[in-house]
This record gives sequence, C-alpha cells and structure tokens, in this order.
Amino acid sequence: LMKELSKIDRSIKKACPEAPHQTILVVDSTTGQNAISQATHFDESIKLTGIALTKFDGTARGGIIFNIKKNLDIPVLLLGIGEGIDDIETFHVPRFMKAFFDRGEGDE
Repeated sequence: LMKELSKIDRSIKKACPEAPHQTILVVDSTTGQNAISQATHFDESIKLTGIALTKFDGTARGGIIFNIKKNLDIPVLLLGIGEGIDDIETFHVPRFMKAFFDRGEGDE
C-alpha cells in the first residue's frame, strides 16, 4: 500500500508541480496510540502535511493529537464532529483545548 501511495504521490506532483499539494491523513480519534504508528508509516512514504481527526463528537477525547504533534510535528488541520459534510471544521487550538478539558464536566 505504501509503495502504491508513494507512486501516486510522485505522479500527481509530476503532472502538476505548481499546484498547492496537501497530503492529509484522516485519523479516527478512537484509534488511540495506534494512530502514531499509522501516521509514522504514512509520513515516511508520502510526507504528510496535516491530520484530520474524525469522530471527535464521540467519547474519545482526541489526546492523540498531542503525541502526533510531539513525535511527528504534523499539524492537525480538520476535526470531524459529526456524520455530515457540514460537521467538518477547521481545527482551532483554543476551541480544541476547551472541548478537551470540558468534556464530562456538565453545563457549568
């Protein structure tokens, strides 16, 4: 799979070198620490420019963001907070931190 992705990546860059290219890995926030391994393998093959974290509306807190940033220095660009296209939002650190620490606290 990684060899095929590398080949596709090279072909796209060759066909359209002037285009702004983004290579975003979509990570299920319930994956946990396995996401580090996945991101590492993908980054080694196709050099990731960002992460999209899905299922952030569930019980997972998305703490994997901290390890991805610390270990790989790949920015989180998008959060999926639901099932629809309108439920994808741009990642904002202050909003994420508030949601991360406020979960389960009730309506205070």
